[in-house]
Amino acid sequence: MLGRLFPRVIDNDYRGYWLAVWLLVPLVLLKLVMGFNVAGLNPWISNRQIAISADGFALASYGPEGSSVVIFMFASWGLMLLLLSLLGFVVLVRYRAMIPLMYLLLALEQFGRKAIGLAQPIVSAAKVEGLSPAFLINTGFMAVLLIGFLLSLATPRRYGR
Repeated sequence: MLGRLFPRVIDNDYRGYWLAVWLLVPLVLLKLVMGFNVAGLNPWISNRQIAISADGFALASYGPEGSSVVIFMFASWGLMLLLLSLLGFVVLVRYRAMIPLMYLLLALEQFGRKAIGLAQPIVSAAKVEGLSPAFLINTGFMAVLLIGFLLSLATPRRYGR
C-alpha cells in the first residue's frame, strides 16, 4: 500500500481501478470551482455572500473587524482549494501514479477540516435551521473521497498481485 501511495517513479502508469480516476475528475472540478469562488476570484459571485448563504455565517453579528477576519480566512482556504485542485489536474493529466496520494491529500483536507470543526466549533449568534448546503456537500465529498481512495489502492485482476 505504501508503494502505491508513494511510488518510486512518478509517471502516468496508474494501476488502480479506473472508476477512481473518473470519481476524481468531478471532485477536482468541484474543488476548483469552490476554490475559485471562495477565494474571491470570481467577479460575479461574492465570497462574502457564499459565506453567509452556503456556510451560514452570521457576518453581520461579528462586527466589521470580525467579519473581515472571517472573510480573509475563508478566502485563504479558497486559495488553498484552488491550488490543491490545480495539482489534481496535473495528476490526472500527467502523473497518474500519484492518484492515490492525491486522494489522500484531498481526504486529509476534507476530514481534517471536519475534525477541526468538531474540536473547535463555530459559535454563531444566528439559529441555523436544518442542515446547511455546505454540510450536505462536504458529507458527499467525504463519501466519494473514501470510495475513490480505496479503489485507487486496490489492484484490478488484470494486473495481478
